[in-house]
Amino acid sequence: MKKLSVVVPVYYNEGSLPVLFEELCEVERRLLDLGVELELIFVDDGSGDTSFTELIKIKSRRPATKVVKLSRNFGAVHASKTGLQFVTGDCFLVLAADLQDPPTLILDMVRRWQDGAKFVICVREARSDPAASTLFARIYYRLLRAMVVPNYPDGGYDLALMDRVMLPHMQSSGKNINPNVFAFWLGFQPEVIPYERRKRVHGKSRWTFRKKLKFFLDTLLGFSIVPLRLISLTGLVVSALSLAFVCFVVINGLLGRYEVPGFATLASIIAFLLGLVICMLGVIGEYLWRIFDEINRRPEAVIAEVH
Repeated sequence: MKKLSVVVPVYYNEGSLPVLFEELCEVERRLLDLGVELELIFVDDGSGDTSFTELIKIKSRRPATKVVKLSRNFGAVHASKTGLQFVTGDCFLVLAADLQDPPTLILDMVRRWQDGAKFVICVREARSDPAASTLFARIYYRLLRAMVVPNYPDGGYDLALMDRVMLPHMQSSGKNINPNVFAFWLGFQPEVIPYERRKRVHGKSRWTFRKKLKFFLDTLLGFSIVPLRLISLTGLVVSALSLAFVCFVVINGLLGRYEVPGFATLASIIAFLLGLVICMLGVIGEYLWRIFDEINRRPEAVIAEVH
């Protein structure tokens, strides 16, 4: 019998876990009718509530469930990649624990996989998120399509079923990589399932603006050379304008038509150029930090317990 592995990163999800488990049990019963067994892998990402206690209860009710506890909060991406280390199925997916992505979608995804698809994604056609989150998401995905992956889905996706052939690549991807973009980048033609993302009912989102901004920078700097080329283009344009201005000043000064600029003008130009240089160095520094982070042998996450 074929096996589907489902990795569930958990962070302050004590309210949704009992409901999620019941829905997954129903999905498991229906998967068996399709000839597929279910492997459940929960990863507690350093939750400060009773999420781990709820996971142990789930483990007692379903002994085959794997529960991994991290030593502290490392972030959803690193928690998910930790869970991938325990995958033994013929296909796998990462499911959020907040119930905004309906677990019943798994059934349709598995059917597509059984029909031969190696990569199945659920694309959001609509979302019931706050206005600020929706606006940020639209800006993020437009920039992503413009600068990184031109054919990336407009609404993005979080839920994706992948064949085991993709597992080694997902396990060995970089520390500061957007896993969804990376999976898309691997080149497997995705089967698309449209759906409407549900409203969050249990708890509150821990996906802060700061985390979103870092995630965007990781995505942009991890997959695109555009920022560096923009730096080169900006430097070229500023140099050309500066040379033209110098020629203008010198020629008009020699002809007595123009008074050579004084201290205020020079100070303004120097301050502008220094600010530009500092911004450029910051972008280069972001790239250098990611290189250092990849080679310094720091673990992505630390496992405290496995049940």
